[in-house]
Amino acid sequence: MRRKAILGILAVLATAVSCNYLDFDETSSLYDHDSMYKYFGNARQMLNNIYSYMPQDLGTIDGAMRDCASDDAEYGNVGASVQSFNNGRWSAVDTYDTAWNLYYGVRSANEFLSSIGEVDLSRYEYDSGYASNVRNLKIFPYEARLLRAYYLFELAKRYGDIAMPLEMLSIEQANTIGKTPFAEVIEFIVSECDVCADNLPVRYDSDYNDEVGRVTKGFALAVKSKALLYAASELHNPSMDTELWKTAAKAALDLIAFAPEAGYALDPANKWDNSVNSSITTSPEVILMRMNGDDNSFELNNFPIRFTLGNRTGNVATATFPTQNLVDAFQTVNGYAVTLGDNGWECDDPAFDPRNPYANRDPRFYWTVLADGSTFKDSEIQTRIGGQDNTLVASGGTPTGYFLRKYVQEGTDFDTDNPVTNKHHWIIYRYAETLLAYAESMAEAFGDPDYTDGTFTLSAADALNQVRTNAGMPAVSATGKEEFIEAVRNEWRVEFAFEDHRFWDVRRWKIGAGTQQDIYGVTIADDGNGGLTYQRSRYETRTWSERMYLYPIPQSELFKNPNLNPQNTGW
Repeated sequence: MRRKAILGILAVLATAVSCNYLDFDETSSLYDHDSMYKYFGNARQMLNNIYSYMPQDLGTIDGAMRDCASDDAEYGNVGASVQSFNNGRWSAVDTYDTAWNLYYGVRSANEFLSSIGEVDLSRYEYDSGYASNVRNLKIFPYEARLLRAYYLFELAKRYGDIAMPLEMLSIEQANTIGKTPFAEVIEFIVSECDVCADNLPVRYDSDYNDEVGRVTKGFALAVKSKALLYAASELHNPSMDTELWKTAAKAALDLIAFAPEAGYALDPANKWDNSVNSSITTSPEVILMRMNGDDNSFELNNFPIRFTLGNRTGNVATATFPTQNLVDAFQTVNGYAVTLGDNGWECDDPAFDPRNPYANRDPRFYWTVLADGSTFKDSEIQTRIGGQDNTLVASGGTPTGYFLRKYVQEGTDFDTDNPVTNKHHWIIYRYAETLLAYAESMAEAFGDPDYTDGTFTLSAADALNQVRTNAGMPAVSATGKEEFIEAVRNEWRVEFAFEDHRFWDVRRWKIGAGTQQDIYGVTIADDGNGGLTYQRSRYETRTWSERMYLYPIPQSELFKNPNLNPQNTGW
């Protein structure tokens, strides 16, 4: 395992105690260990440094969103690193993902936990901020423990069995630690979440500097729910033991029951989505987000090329493009499936108009995708042949006929005289995820979407339909378990598109062979009579193999530490 020097930190004395968001972006000179744990402000920045490893996906793989390695998206640059996930060229030597760096976060947490007990604030007992600092100091260790548990989950999600260091190790010790089985990692994560939930605040009010972005009791319950959901899923539960699903359902239900106290609720205004509303910090749906500063690089990469005003230079094919595969997942607003087949649009909705196929679709379609005819910056998007957005992929055009909408902030402007940038906060967990985790777990555990009992008083169908109702969609009326599971899986896909879910859901469900090979787009042309024709076109045939359900352990780590063997199957 890689070793980070204890004092090689991204930390600085707190510059503004009144700051109301978690700040871990400032850097400073190195401080010695005694200085870092002698003062509250320094200790706080050491904790904030642990937060800085929180993963996000605004372009995690050399600028490409991870969904470009799933059937939901294609990346414009055919030579980019993310394409190695699609053509089968990734390996233990070329991993194309920096996930192993999460061990830096684990190590930072271990160092913090070993040192935080040294902080003595008694000499400041007559200062005005003393009481508040003491309250914060008492919960700092639980924040660090929960962050460590979350990072271990993110590692286990990728690698399965993992090394699980829980104390500071020397280089020699780190290079001899063996792997802990996945089930035991999950057991540890759950136990840590239970302890942290009992000791973390529900929210950070004036007693805790009114900060946004710190982990809470709600996030502890969320990590527990998510870890148990993955443990119950087929990848790690090949026998589909229903007891594991019941445990996952109960963890999700605990968070649902806690939601009123914490103020969590579905948000019909979608304030959690940067592209819809900049008031993300006020959304009741957000349980945890990673705070980021002002930036326009996401828009520079993902705006339709004409809106970048010539600022996207060099390799201009840097955008994430939704696929027809994903577009087909969005039903009509009346709840009917829509598919673009070999012979055109297929839909049983009497109100569906194949001449205007993007009208009256699931409202989430319009939050997620820019299609031909969409309005963007008061202009019509035209991906049809001859349209103003129809250009070569190498020149910034779309290979699939669609552009990305989610997380793209339309107000960003590249005008050199009046540039506009915006914050891009990344949602780590929002409440809708809890409801879908509960719906899936209940259906897998009991087989009946309408099942309830004295413990599970909410049915799977009711949980699913809460999410759909919030989105403006009709309730699902599934006739049995299999049909309902398909509905839940589709709901995961459309509700959480481009939120770094699809890549992992495909793996935990073990459906890669049936979903990750044929990638489609749409070709739109004038029909000569004032209308348009829509032709499904295969853009790419990808490589898939069973070994891809887990990441390979980096070969460089196996060289340093043979006890990390055996390598994951197939690699």
